[in-house]
Parts: sequence; structure tokens; C-alpha cells
Amino acid sequence: MLHHILVVHTHYKIYKPYGYLSQFVNNQNKRRNKKLLSDLFDFSQKTMAIGRLDEKSEGLLLLTTDGKFSEYIRSANIEKEYHVMVDGIITNNIVNQLKKGVEISVNSKPYMTKPCKAEILKDTSHITERFVRDERHGATSWLSITITEGKFRQVRKMTSKVGLPTLRLVRVRIGDYKLGNMKPGAYESISCLHS
Repeated sequence: MLHHILVVHTHYKIYKPYGYLSQFVNNQNKRRNKKLLSDLFDFSQKTMAIGRLDEKSEGLLLLTTDGKFSEYIRSANIEKEYHVMVDGIITNNIVNQLKKGVEISVNSKPYMTKPCKAEILKDTSHITERFVRDERHGATSWLSITITEGKFRQVRKMTSKVGLPTLRLVRVRIGDYKLGNMKPGAYESISCLHS
């Protein structure tokens, strides 16, 4: 008689701090001095990051031991919301350009980003303070961008295309999962909200 073994998967949300790679194992010698997620927590070896945030980006990252959950989160119908500090002043015209889609480079080829949600972000009280640069170097402003695709460094490329280079990028939401009041380096267990 066959016994079915119930596999219990674990899922977490973490606030990936600035300066960390979205991985647990360092496979490349040139990254010898890089900080990894395994420096922060001791998760099981089966745990993987779903998607990634580059080293200079911070905020919400989901971790799981379940490949199906990972596929679901990376699918095109899951929104990813970013709060972005840019170099310069955002205007409504710029917001509209971002909403419609802008042409960026992906794998050295022109790529038109899909329409997305974008708005000027007035309240940034939820974002953990971190020194980025001295105010004397010019005005900065904040923007909320919500995309359903995740091309390499897409949000940075989008803001750069409209003349506002990204100074700080914080992912605050992935689908129904929110960063909330988490602080950099914190993690919480979550339940899988899809079947």
C-alpha cells in the first residue's frame, strides 16, 4: 500500500536590505565580498527567492520552498509595486509617459514597456529612512510604479528614459503581499494565498 507523503512548504516575506544580493549561495568568485540572504537568516536549503531585487534595490522579497508558488508569483498577472526616489521633479506629463509605456533596452534590443500604474508619491512616511545624497545636489521626488512584468532593471530603465534617474528603489508589494511596517533585514512567515 502506498503512503502519500504530505509535503509541507514554507513561505516567507523579507525586507531585503540595500546592498544584499537576492540569493543564498555565492556561485561566482567575483562576488566574494558580497552580502547574501544567508548572512541574514538561516533558512532551509530548499528555500529560494522568487524573482529578485538587484543589490542596490531594497524591499519586499518572497521566499518559498514551493516551485509552483514561485511560478504563480512570477506570472504576468501579479502586480509588483515599487516606490522610487528619483533625481529631479516628477510632473504629470512624466507620469503619463510612464503609464503608457516607454522604450527601454532589453538584451541590447529596444523594448516597449507595457502600460502600468504610476503616480506621484506624496507620503513617504512608510519608507525606512536611508541617506541617499545631500540635498544640495538637487531636488528629488518620489514615484509609485506598479508593473506586471519584470525585465532586468526595468523600473530603473523606465525612470532613466524619462530623464529622472532612480536614486532609491523600494518594492512595497507583490500581488496581495505587502511590505507593511517591516524594517530592513526582518522576515515573517506567510501563508500561500493561492491554491
